[in-house]
Amino acid sequence: MAITEIFPNPTVKQVIFQIRYNSLFYLGEKVGEFQQNIMNEFPESSLILKTPGIKFMIDRKAEEKINNNPEDDSNLKVWQFKSKNGVILQVENNSLSLTSEYHKTYNLGSGEKFKDVIKVVLSNFLDITKIPIIKRIGLRYIDECPVPYKNNSKFKEYYNTSFPLDRFDIRNVEEMLFTSIVKKKEGNLRYIESLHKVDNKYKLVLDFDAFRTDIDSTDYLTVTDILHEIISDEYEKTLKAPVYEYMRKKKRSK
Repeated sequence: MAITEIFPNPTVKQVIFQIRYNSLFYLGEKVGEFQQNIMNEFPESSLILKTPGIKFMIDRKAEEKINNNPEDDSNLKVWQFKSKNGVILQVENNSLSLTSEYHKTYNLGSGEKFKDVIKVVLSNFLDITKIPIIKRIGLRYIDECPVPYKNNSKFKEYYNTSFPLDRFDIRNVEEMLFTSIVKKKEGNLRYIESLHKVDNKYKLVLDFDAFRTDIDSTDYLTVTDILHEIISDEYEKTLKAPVYEYMRKKKRSK
């Protein structure tokens, strides 16, 4: 059964949406029009250059120089845009990604939903670039979950864990990691479960990365909905009642 409530204290810390496509040699000519169309939602902009192992921003004069030398491919351009609530949009020659630490729901309620941001950005981007096929669509959720009691029996009360706790006593564990990539009926899922310290406290970090390949660009939102369902289903399989009670409590102000 799908989650139908928005929690005041959710475990989600970051959500990422990404599409990959064949390299667009004409992208630089289209970015200005794309920027104009999304400027209300993403008012901040910058150009980032990436070289192997290096990433840095450039000023306007340097940007003009690069634009006047299209044959120079020693640097890779990344056009970055930022919304007022901190959502980061990055456009590259072969990928587009959205990263948010602000949104707490994908499609529930009447407030701000991550699905709405995806729709605004992709509808404009695809209209301008005319990409027929998306090579890969990915939706990724990273959750930091509480570990109030670091012992095997209590941990099992909170989580349906993949850790081999019958073999290892969690009280003696410094770090624990489980990774699996599985095929689903309508997509794929890379699932990572890790136990380690976050801000000097042990937490269970759940990393759900659902993806699908070779999609007709007109189906991007339908496919993303399916990927969200895959993640939501696995999330529910992992959490037990005490974690839901934790999320329903309002976060204490510092």
